[in-house]
Amino acid sequence: MSERRIIDDATFPNEWPKAGDHEGHEIRKKEGVSKELGVHGVAVAVDFDICIADGICISVCPVNVFDKMDIPSEKERMEKQTPNDSGKPLLDTWKADPMRERDCIFCRACEIQCPVQAIKITEGVGPFA
Repeated sequence: MSERRIIDDATFPNEWPKAGDHEGHEIRKKEGVSKELGVHGVAVAVDFDICIADGICISVCPVNVFDKMDIPSEKERMEKQTPNDSGKPLLDTWKADPMRERDCIFCRACEIQCPVQAIKITEGVGPFA
């Protein structure tokens, strides 16, 4: 499986259709790119199909943007050490959900520290741009 990184996708967010809403932020999916879970958030975008649940984004965020969101369907993949779209196995069954995306100060600490580049910070986009 080849590795995919949201940071490198110049088509996000403008060419990614909105697939729904979750707890005050948008979920976007693009046919042929996002496999199952999609990207939560737009200004603070976390690609759930790439996230490996290492938690560094939660640790480094100075304004507490993220919460852990349990994804029970990821349990089998984690137990079997099956790589996700990042090319790496999951460390846990949760994802870093940008629940307080509006609080982001655009320091990019999460984007820089993410080992699989599952986070993309884009200023001036989203419903509160």
